[in-house]
Amino acid sequence: MKTTPDHHDAELILKLYDLRREAVMRANRVVMTREFMPKSWEDVEAIMTPDHPNNAALRQVCTYWEMAYGFARHGVICAELLAESAGEGILIYTKVHPFLARIRENYVPTAFKNTEWIVENTSAGKRYFEYFQARFEKARLAAAAK
Repeated sequence: MKTTPDHHDAELILKLYDLRREAVMRANRVVMTREFMPKSWEDVEAIMTPDHPNNAALRQVCTYWEMAYGFARHGVICAELLAESAGEGILIYTKVHPFLARIRENYVPTAFKNTEWIVENTSAGKRYFEYFQARFEKARLAAAAK
């Protein structure tokens, strides 16, 4: 794992940021970060089907983050710096984490492997994951109280 960032890491992170601003990608990121809130396996299973209206958003955004985190996993970019700069993929991972075993069993055996690696191998990834888990639990409890 690359542990010391340099200007090449900065250039890659800026390029990744620039790619996130493309119009279709931006719209799909909104779907995945704000609208996609799975409460059950059925919610996940629905979006995994190709005819679901948000399936393309799922595929584009998740494969984007898997690609980015794969750069870190394979030593192309400093993992800690990337995790600090790009928590959005961890947000989506946190949403599907309760269903990850079933996703891998029923759809893609390697689903979220690079994101999982970032969460398990960087302090920033762990912090993001814990933060998002607490946030989702708080929202779940608030919804249940209504």
